[in-house]
Order: sequence, then structure tokens, then C-alpha cells
Amino acid sequence: MQQVESIIRQEIISCGSISFARFMELALYCPKIGYYERDLAPIGRKGDFYTSVSTGPLFGELLAQQFAEWLRKLGPGELTVIEAGAHDGQLANDILGSIEKWRPGLSLKFVIVEPSERRRVVQQAKLAVFAGQVSWFASLDALPDPVSGIIFSNELLDAMPVYLLQWQRGKWVELRVALRGDSFVWHPVELSTDIGQPTVVPELAAVLPDGFKIEVSPAARRWWQAAAARLACGKLVTIDYGFEHDEFFMPQRAAGTLRAYYRHHLTTDVLARPGERDITAHVNFSDIKTAGESCGLRTEALVSQAQFLTEVAAKVSDWNSERVRQFQTLTHPEHLGRSFKVLIQSR
Repeated sequence: MQQVESIIRQEIISCGSISFARFMELALYCPKIGYYERDLAPIGRKGDFYTSVSTGPLFGELLAQQFAEWLRKLGPGELTVIEAGAHDGQLANDILGSIEKWRPGLSLKFVIVEPSERRRVVQQAKLAVFAGQVSWFASLDALPDPVSGIIFSNELLDAMPVYLLQWQRGKWVELRVALRGDSFVWHPVELSTDIGQPTVVPELAAVLPDGFKIEVSPAARRWWQAAAARLACGKLVTIDYGFEHDEFFMPQRAAGTLRAYYRHHLTTDVLARPGERDITAHVNFSDIKTAGESCGLRTEALVSQAQFLTEVAAKVSDWNSERVRQFQTLTHPEHLGRSFKVLIQSR
């Protein structure tokens, strides 16, 4: 039995059941042994999943082009780019290696917000060539000053813990995780008011079938509000896969969007082998947009990754066959172009 699984079992025995948010938190982030701590969740061909970063440096180069343009419009003075959840530091490396090209002489601080000590060590080794230009903080709250510049994340919100809800007899219940023998099982309980629940208009409530599932992520909403509160002037950006509110209620999503990945194989059995597999859920962009707007941010765009990157790429002239191949992977609807969206808010 894996250490993470043993810890989860002991907590369930102690409490009777735990929320799926807690299950997911332990499975992914348990210090030293959680999935994202154990081996930094290998990506690419030899890992469990692909990301835009693993296609090659073009993704970071295009972000650098767009960031340089945004920063230029913010005016003179020292500006800051903050990446939240930088994994192994490769995207930061690609951006920093390119941004000087797009805005020579830019007075720029690059900050990584990373709660994991182990990942900070890996990132610092990757970014050693930029020593002195990059700094690290364990949380947004630890940042010493309000931010003028850009706060961004790539595939961060989809890995934040979620609660799983199920529609039963005209109302939402929470599906918690319990034990039955040696197996983890779902255990329905009355929904706590602390979690919040999706809005269901009367017309939908009348036809929504029993058993329909949806995820909610107070953690993602709180994180976005915290980032918005730190932004004095500039952009707050996330790139991730997800839907707007109404899209979660399409018939083909009756089982929710929770998925687990292991060596590029997808499964909906998210309770199996905790700590050994990635667990994700689609981001509710309507919820995130509202969270930012409640903090005074203005929503500039919510577009597909394909649309966002295509607009940036139109300003780039140095193309070769390898860069074209990367661009096609990043923007093709059957690869990463349609499933990933870009949310941009500003102050």
C-alpha cells in the first residue's frame, strides 16, 4: 500500500468520511509523497500527460511576446511578472529567455509563487542562469508589495481541490469519500453551506436527472481573489481547460469532469491508487470571472488558446518547420487549441 493511501485511510477511519477536496489535496500535495511532490509529475512523452510547455519553447516565446507588449503599455519603472505554480521552471525559462528579445532593457522582476519546497529547489536549478532576476515566495500573501505587471498561471486551477456534488431528488448533495472493506467508496451527505452550490434555474432543475454530478472549487475561487487583491495595476491571466457555467450542464457531462491520468491513459476512477496519478477537474471560468470582477478587475477576454496564440503569432516573423509543428500542436482543435482557454482580467 502506498504511503498516501495509508494516510487517507487513517484519516477516514478517524473521521468516518472525508470530502473529495481533502482526498485530492492529500493525493496530490501531501508533503514529499503526494503525486506532485513525489517525482514532480513527469510530463511529455515519458510522463503521464502532455502540456503546452512540453511541446517545446514556442509556447513560452509567444507568451513572452504578449507579456512584453502588455508591460510596454504599463509605462516606465520596474515591473513584475509572477508565475504561480511553475512546475519544474521550464516555462519561466522559456519566457525569460525570450522576453529580452521583445523588449530589450526592460526593468523586470520575475517572481515564482511556489508552496512546495521541493519544487522550488528544482526550479532554482533550472533557472540558475537567471540568478538575481528571479525570486521565490511560498504564497501570494508572502509577496512584500502590490504588483504592477502580470500575474499568470498555466494549468494551475484545474489541479486545485474540488468538492464533488450530485443532484438527488431536486437538490445537491455532497459525495464524500468513505471506506467499504478495503475500497474507497462515495458516501452522499447533506451539502454544507460552506461549500456553495451551482445555480440551477427552475427550467433546468425540472429536467436535471438524478445522479448528475458537478464539481465546485472554493480553493480556485479563493486563489483568484487573492491574486486579484495583490494586483495594483496590470493583468491577471490563467491558461487552463474548463467551461463556462452552462456548459457543465450538457448531457454528455452527467458524470462530471473529474479525471485521473497515468502514463497518458485517462480514467474516471479517481479514487484508485491515490498519490500515483494526476487528478484534475475542468475549471469553472464563470466562477473565476465573477471572483475577479468582485475584486474590481475588468474581464478583457475569455478565448480559446488557439485564438489567443494565433493573434500573438501574427506578430512573429521568424518561423521554421519545428516552430510551425509546435504551433500546430498548441492551436489545433484536436490537440491543445480548443480544450484550453485563456482568461484575461485587468486593473
